[in-house]
Amino acid sequence: MRTPSILLGAGAILSSLLTSSATAAAAPLPDEFLWGVSTSGFQSEGSPPDSNWARYSASGRTQDAIGDSVDFRHRYREDIARAANLGVDVFRFGIEWARVQPSRGTWDDTELRYYDDIVREITRHGMTPMITLDHWVYPGWVADQGGWTNSRTVEDWLANARRVVPRYSGSGALWITINEPTVYLQKELTFGGITAAQAPYMLDRLVEVHRRAYDLIHENDPGARVSSNLSYIPGATDAVDAMFVDRVRERLDFLGVDYYYGLALDNVTAVNAITDDFYDIDPQPDGIYSALMRYTRKFPGLPLYVVENGMPTDDGQPRPDGYTRSDHLRDHVYWMERARQDGAPVIGYNYWSITDNYEWGTYRPRFGLYTVDALTDPTLTRHPTDAVVTYRDIIGSGLPDSYVPARKLGFCSLVDLPTSCIDPP
Repeated sequence: MRTPSILLGAGAILSSLLTSSATAAAAPLPDEFLWGVSTSGFQSEGSPPDSNWARYSASGRTQDAIGDSVDFRHRYREDIARAANLGVDVFRFGIEWARVQPSRGTWDDTELRYYDDIVREITRHGMTPMITLDHWVYPGWVADQGGWTNSRTVEDWLANARRVVPRYSGSGALWITINEPTVYLQKELTFGGITAAQAPYMLDRLVEVHRRAYDLIHENDPGARVSSNLSYIPGATDAVDAMFVDRVRERLDFLGVDYYYGLALDNVTAVNAITDDFYDIDPQPDGIYSALMRYTRKFPGLPLYVVENGMPTDDGQPRPDGYTRSDHLRDHVYWMERARQDGAPVIGYNYWSITDNYEWGTYRPRFGLYTVDALTDPTLTRHPTDAVVTYRDIIGSGLPDSYVPARKLGFCSLVDLPTSCIDPP
């Protein structure tokens, strides 16, 4: 009598899970590997000009208003110096379209010089700028014409890119055209920038501006590397890829992957992402391995860059389970190294973020290497977390060969089905 195939499959999964080990040593990363930190314009600068997100923040529909945020606007030199002191190679930031173009046809030279100085500070400290053109924010005058529901926004967006890109060509910059396009879409749906019926048009327009911006950047700076970073959503990767990344594959010099949370039979806490309660999610570091291996198989030869990875805590308080920011950082670096060892062409890693900042409606989630109490501390003092020394040590000397992840391997990972369950690392 034949054994039912479902039983054979279950037996194979169980055998694989029982025999797999997360304690194998990971090969060290090469000298040319890029270590970085991330931030964004609207989230960290504070005192924003009129924009879609300035309006969302003031609408009363968010938990907190943006206010001064962590005032990167006036403290960028000290935050850039902190990043340099970590030993990182890359500093990611965003150029806010709403700042540099307050109205159609009007460019603010003072604001452009502000971003000039940011780039100058980054390069003066020996780091490479990673410049984001669109981190979910567009000017108020674009919102007044319907934002991404209006086809005219495509040419308006590109006019901004034509002003910004030539200005920083030759700086060695890495470029991110659009931050997490599918989450951008979701935020616009949530706050009324588009309706569900208009979502396909927004996606079409984001695809168009990415493709044209890619060409624009290479016309001005042929050696530049350009991408758009995707938000890795376990269990929905095929659908998410189909919305954007599959449509721009031939215009990616590397694929930016943002990995924050996983999914497994013994860890379904990712459901908290639906309500943005990310601090209630139990991290699953091994999922970054599965995410990176997925795109290694899907896009052979395309370099991968972890553009964002980090752990939020609830208003800066320790996690109830005792898992620290240092544990989280070491574990994810370990699994990233394992992915490289198994063939993933990972070229860089950015920690999100250098400081706490405004998490799209609230200051409650704290991601920063340096924590800042934006709501109650008028001095906005940057307090180092335990992960500052940890990250510096990782960049300087890597993980020890004997390192064992603090978080155990998820039971039947659902991060990249069926591979991540049937054939775990």
